[in-house]
Amino acid sequence: MLSSQDRIFTNLSGEQSADLKAAQQRGDWDRTQDFIAKGYDWIIEQVKASGLRGRGGAGFSTGAKWSFMPKPSDRPHYLVINADESEPGTCKDRDILRYEPHKLVEGALLAGVAMHAKVGYVYVRGEYFHEANCLQKAIDEAYAAKLLGKNAAKSGWDFDLYIHRGAGAYICGEESAMLESLEGRKGLPRLKPPFPAQIGLYGCPTTVNNVETLAVVPTILRRGASWFAGIGRPNNTGTKIFSISGHVQKPCNIEEAMGIPLRELLEKHAGGVRGGWDNLKAVIPGGSSVPLISKEICDTVLMDFDSLAQVHSGLGTAAVIVMDQSTDIIRAIARLSKFYMHESCGQCTPCREGAGWIWRMMENLAAGRAKLSDIDLLEEVTHQIEGHTICALGDAAAWPVQGLIRHFRPEIEARIRSVA
Repeated sequence: MLSSQDRIFTNLSGEQSADLKAAQQRGDWDRTQDFIAKGYDWIIEQVKASGLRGRGGAGFSTGAKWSFMPKPSDRPHYLVINADESEPGTCKDRDILRYEPHKLVEGALLAGVAMHAKVGYVYVRGEYFHEANCLQKAIDEAYAAKLLGKNAAKSGWDFDLYIHRGAGAYICGEESAMLESLEGRKGLPRLKPPFPAQIGLYGCPTTVNNVETLAVVPTILRRGASWFAGIGRPNNTGTKIFSISGHVQKPCNIEEAMGIPLRELLEKHAGGVRGGWDNLKAVIPGGSSVPLISKEICDTVLMDFDSLAQVHSGLGTAAVIVMDQSTDIIRAIARLSKFYMHESCGQCTPCREGAGWIWRMMENLAAGRAKLSDIDLLEEVTHQIEGHTICALGDAAAWPVQGLIRHFRPEIEARIRSVA
């Protein structure tokens, strides 16, 4: 359990003001100039030593990702911040934008220094109109206080930060599709290599980071990499914001230590499962794209990248979707399949054709209009889609179905038999 003094986001519920003065009273923008003066190598080494892994879903080492950026040259470097929070069940970044925007702005400046970038773009989900306005207000305050722009925070480094509003396309949450959208084209993922660190926005070196990832960096530098690394478990360090929704007493966003047991997380912060723990049926632990896990696994599983990978799921964005015994689990996964079919960009044949086929098959299973052999056929097709597309949307369409078959095959078979 995370102690109150170790919390990074002390205004996540919006009980205090989000303006610059209140943010500074909470510790934001403290000694920023000193950190920049230590140089980009020092910043990157601190982030590496902290063990910070990307909070947008992939969980890649943030410090390592920053170090991939080439040394300064005649080509400009860019920082792009992924605020296109479109994964069903995920709502953590919107509260950072609303109530803790200065943590993101300060983190963007420090990341810009670390990667030799003098310009940053925040790509905000189209539906986040209010959140984008809150962030714009924080950026305006930072410019007025000379924390951004020329000689940002009196550091000698010039850094400008701009907001780009998306149009509500889920695919633009993928980093290369986001770059395409920023350049004014349709959001289609790019083939890799080349990777954005070499050829990204406008053909220049670019790093794309999630909102939460950058927002924790200033506190890591202030309190020390060893402090952050001391929270959680090895290779799964630090704090994490969990978005808890579904059949719980009190849905919420809560910051907790990585590796907290799932049951403790739900009972301590969300009031427990509706109807009691024994009424739990399944949990999607990391946003709708990761495989669900059954109650038997939920009893003991820890909420971090490695623990969830061991049970064939993933931490993803840490969006915990709770389903009790009243849930029609087959219909629920069919609904997710429809979402991924709708949001596929259509560029890759396995995803374009496969996502629609999966949805139609799932509708048949939900209605019991299927043969028992269709279950194996469906699972086989998901494996033909998984790992065979440019981006991970094909995986996202396949994994929820694989999780359903893995844990609830008897329920699917019973429905088919009952209708037959």
